[in-house]
Amino acid sequence: MTIVNLMRELRALGHEVSLWLEDCEGRHAREAETVTRSSFAEFFGAVGMPLHTSFEAWSGADVVLATGWQTVARALLLPDVRGRAYLVQDYEPDFYPASAERLFAEETYRQGLHCIAASEWLARLLRDRYGANATHFDLAVDHDVYRPGEEEQRKDLVVFYARAVTPRRAVPLGFLALAELARRRPEVEIALFGEDRALDVPFEHTNLGVLAAGDLARLYRQATAGMVFSLTNPSLTGLEMMACGLPCVELASDPMVATFGEEGPPELIEAEPLALCGALERLLDDADRRAHLSAVGVELASERSWTRAAEQIARGGGWL
Repeated sequence: MTIVNLMRELRALGHEVSLWLEDCEGRHAREAETVTRSSFAEFFGAVGMPLHTSFEAWSGADVVLATGWQTVARALLLPDVRGRAYLVQDYEPDFYPASAERLFAEETYRQGLHCIAASEWLARLLRDRYGANATHFDLAVDHDVYRPGEEEQRKDLVVFYARAVTPRRAVPLGFLALAELARRRPEVEIALFGEDRALDVPFEHTNLGVLAAGDLARLYRQATAGMVFSLTNPSLTGLEMMACGLPCVELASDPMVATFGEEGPPELIEAEPLALCGALERLLDDADRRAHLSAVGVELASERSWTRAAEQIARGGGWL
């Protein structure tokens, strides 16, 4: 989604943009090209943005932009290219335990590509740890969708981004905190979202599954407090919560503190279940604190647009 939003804005700045699929895992090998293109356009809102499912028609480019560690080798080897860069959305070695994949991901930062990182923290890590040439852009929000609205905010609804299939979301830690919250406050409704399957959860809850963007925004505007964890780079989910005026709890991880400061927003809490439960309780009890975090969160998110992010990328890469 971030890639599509950025490419759309770069195109609006006057750059000719095309997308090329590096299907190194063979996920789409048995699909017709038309099916792959249409599902991509539908899933990521990439209508009108050309996707090439093979490199047979490659004829060169001014700039090739790798978009994940699996795409770096191809980006380095493509012919007739004037410049090559690397869009680094997260610290991908942390997606893996000790493994060949972790080594491969780390090695891509040593290939001499200009890295365009999705936070100042990530750009600094790439420079300090790997000697990479790195600039950054700030993750952004679609303000047509994620914005304050007229929905009445409830006083008893906590929502949690429970995408358990992604280990860096630390969902088991969130479940421990919410189990204690449910014990202390059985009247509070706990709603989970982000997974399209039932989860084995030891407390009463509502599982909302995977929601469309508009439904997510309505949920955020109605909820009392949100919780989302980012063990690596900050995620879009927390920004989108804040853009809707939802006070949210996050982990006080190095990237989150570096991005938002110790005082937030969001409310940054140590990775300990009782501390996280206590933070949610304080938000449930303190209307003034909720109002303050809501106001500063909306203000912070209002500065984050995809147009600005694309301009940061273009400026950092020397394309403006």
